[in-house]
Amino acid sequence: MTVLVALPVLLPLAAAGMSLALGRFADFQRIIGLVVLAAIIVDAGVLLYATDRTGPVVLQVGGWAAPAGITLIADRLSALLLVVSAVVTFAVLIYSIGQRLTDYGRERASTTFHPMYLVLCAGVSLAYLAGDLFNLFVAFEIMLSSSYVLITRRTTASRVRAGMTYVIVSLTSSLLFITMIALVYAATATVNLADLGDKVALLPEGLQVALGLLMVIVFGVKAAMVPLHFWLPDSYPTAPAPVTAVFAGLLTKVGIYALIRTQTLVFSHEQPWTLMLVIALITMLVGALGALAQNDLNRMLSFLLVSHIGYMLFGLGVYDVIGLTGVILYVVHHITVQATLFLVSGLITRHTGTVALSRMGGLAKAAPMIAVLFALPALSLAGVPPFSGFVAKLALLQAGAGAGTWPAYAVTGGVVFTSLLTLYAMARVWTRAFWGQVRAPEPDPDPDDELVVGTGNSTRPMVAATGVLVTASVVIALFAGPLAGVSERAADDLMHGETYREAVLGGAR
Repeated sequence: MTVLVALPVLLPLAAAGMSLALGRFADFQRIIGLVVLAAIIVDAGVLLYATDRTGPVVLQVGGWAAPAGITLIADRLSALLLVVSAVVTFAVLIYSIGQRLTDYGRERASTTFHPMYLVLCAGVSLAYLAGDLFNLFVAFEIMLSSSYVLITRRTTASRVRAGMTYVIVSLTSSLLFITMIALVYAATATVNLADLGDKVALLPEGLQVALGLLMVIVFGVKAAMVPLHFWLPDSYPTAPAPVTAVFAGLLTKVGIYALIRTQTLVFSHEQPWTLMLVIALITMLVGALGALAQNDLNRMLSFLLVSHIGYMLFGLGVYDVIGLTGVILYVVHHITVQATLFLVSGLITRHTGTVALSRMGGLAKAAPMIAVLFALPALSLAGVPPFSGFVAKLALLQAGAGAGTWPAYAVTGGVVFTSLLTLYAMARVWTRAFWGQVRAPEPDPDPDDELVVGTGNSTRPMVAATGVLVTASVVIALFAGPLAGVSERAADDLMHGETYREAVLGGAR
């Protein structure tokens, strides 16, 4: 069973090497990517079943026991996010293959996309499974190195400049991350997450607070938490739709995951955590108001992504089992829905040739399937019943109402207000892009780059892959009860970290 913990990391890395070595064979690249990601879905599903029934599954790499060795651990939270992430990356790869077949034909291979995409998937898996800070850092570096290539490949000078913002901010956060690891190790002589819980509790209170805030800043940059979010609306919209979808769906959530894991397992906080509640409210408002000011569809979705990061911070700020249950439900919902909306945006720009809402119109008549694919995740993002967003927000509202403090009540009101702003933003997209007179597609402004727009067509794999994610969001709502049960048990594990510590350290404590 323990080997299953390593497979989500090893399989995509091995497949990336094979894909790079045999890059001249386009069909081979496509098949190996799909087979490996399908295998990870099965592997993650087995891990979720096993962790929910019998507890965490731990692999001590090389037989070196923790805290000295490298630990990979799957518990309910990491296994659940692994399943959702694998499904999203699988669907996005199908979309990307369909797009490339349409634009470049079957015989033209890509020497970089498939290998880098698989490396990115390996980094995401390692982040969920890492049992220590250093390997969490390695996971982020794997993700970032592959994302640098994906966001800047075959693009224009203006998009490279936008990508440079992402690169510079990511490198800065990496420097902060490695500095933070050095400080933690200097203070505690360990970087193992299970071991840190006991060691940090013995430090002076001021040092505990300083290390905790440093972790909030490091992972807050990666999660696009306000005021550390400025890089995201300028960086994500410039990439092709599949790349933006997987970035928006996954990378910020990995930051949220790291924030949740460290702040529950390593540190203890007051209930509720007032500082995090304040940050959550500001993040919600800045993101939502920023979205309303946008005419660019992708920038609007990027600002809404920032706003909804605030919802996840809200659940963490409540800092109890109900709040963390809401966070887990919201992360699962948001990974799926946000990736879907960026894929739909890709379909829209292929038909219209522009991301400017003021130059769109009539898509409901010209492309009714795209209208359906947009409407369902848009309603879910706004939290309209009975979609998955409503289920997740309801859990957060219950947590806020039960917290019993004015800051928590204020943020609960903020959730309702920004949900209405999200609904208004989605309605604005609908009225401008889908209603009105049908407009002819605008010509592609940069025909030589990777981002092909204005073709007026999209293949069945692209539509089907988007449909798979739309269906996944509906399935989340249909199975909200069992999912809430798993999420609540995962949240209970987070609040009472003894199970995690015993699984990792065993007799070493």
